[in-house]
Amino acid sequence: MTSDQVYGLVAGLLSAAVFGVAAVAQAHGVRRSGAAPDRLVAFVARSVRDPWTWAVLVAYLVGFLLHAVAIWLLPLYLAQATIAMSLPVTAFTSRRLAERLDARQWSAIGLVTGGLVLLSLGAGDAGEVVTTTAFVASLWAGVALLTVASLLAGRLHGAGLGALAGLGYAGSAIAVRGVTTPIDTGVVLAALAVPSLSLIAFWLYSRGMHGDGITTTTAPMIVMQTFVPALLGVVLLGDGVRDGWWWSVVLGLVLSTAGAVALTHAQAVPARASGVS
Repeated sequence: MTSDQVYGLVAGLLSAAVFGVAAVAQAHGVRRSGAAPDRLVAFVARSVRDPWTWAVLVAYLVGFLLHAVAIWLLPLYLAQATIAMSLPVTAFTSRRLAERLDARQWSAIGLVTGGLVLLSLGAGDAGEVVTTTAFVASLWAGVALLTVASLLAGRLHGAGLGALAGLGYAGSAIAVRGVTTPIDTGVVLAALAVPSLSLIAFWLYSRGMHGDGITTTTAPMIVMQTFVPALLGVVLLGDGVRDGWWWSVVLGLVLSTAGAVALTHAQAVPARASGVS
């Protein structure tokens, strides 16, 4: 790996650590409020008056800045895969909420970790920054579609809401690729898509964790925010793979995705049994 890739990988892993702790703090904040965050406007109005939510948002901002460095320096498939390492961090931290993991879940975390190692070995150069009209239009089409989907997701629970949240965070990661200098209209619109997608994703993630386990909601979110940018990064954004190492990237994506899916199905203690209010 080049020195830039090493810096990007370190930034990505640090962001995963921050996101892992922040996820548990977010779950605690959502559950202690008592009211279900079913409506976005009401959720935002309540959140802006809650110091705990502000602390969580600051933590996410720090994690996002570190993650942005990873996105700029690494192929998206590797930058997003580092986020999967937030799962073991969440697992350790969630012991505070009595969500203990069994042997199957630790095995799944091992798959995620092994997948990340394989992705690192096969990583090539990151693609170029993109600020074309089509790119920006696609971002805002994604904002509109995710907004509609979130409004129609009334019957979804932890895993389903987590998957939708993952699409939002995937979109924001892709949007970061369009943020660069010099600043022009396309760059500004790409930058504005980042908080727009992240806000909807944060709300959906909060809804999922209000009634279900942290891991149950987080695992499908990570699957979506890893797989979607990985695919688009290679196919559309010019992310490279080392010569002869495609097998490592493909196997790494399969292992990390399989591990995250396995965590969804192996939740040991549902969050609603934890008694957290």
